[in-house]
Amino acid sequence: MARVSIIMGSKSDLPVAEKAIVVLKKFDIIFDVAVASAHRTPRRVEELVKNSDADIFIAIAGLSAALPGVIASHTCKPVIGVPVSGSINFDALLSIVQMPPGIPVAAVGMDRGDNAAVLAVQMMSLSSSDLRQKLCDYRKEMADKVSADSEQVILSVRC
Repeated sequence: MARVSIIMGSKSDLPVAEKAIVVLKKFDIIFDVAVASAHRTPRRVEELVKNSDADIFIAIAGLSAALPGVIASHTCKPVIGVPVSGSINFDALLSIVQMPPGIPVAAVGMDRGDNAAVLAVQMMSLSSSDLRQKLCDYRKEMADKVSADSEQVILSVRC
């Protein structure tokens, strides 16, 4: 059973999806990945969503970025939209954050598949103390890395 379903609008979104995959693997989250376009294959999007046993959807899309909203229209489960950068970045971002009342989509920053995965983990950790502890450990690792980087910078400046 996939806990998270990652759906990309096109194969070119794979580098952004890979960021999410790295994080989901770190937390041992079961996931699946598919390519389906909101405009070119709308029936495929609907079938993927309606037949999915995932708890959370991560939708990765650029340009008009309709995919997260279309996914949200077919499910009551959380959808996290990841806008993909391109020649006109604001279109993708605004398409995801400007959803109509009652059909929300969570949004992370441009190309932040990793943050989408972390947000999914946070959502799932509400009902899992083990996952919550892994998340706390992950945050501590990040803080420790910043502290180590700071020490390294201080030492290099002194020399």
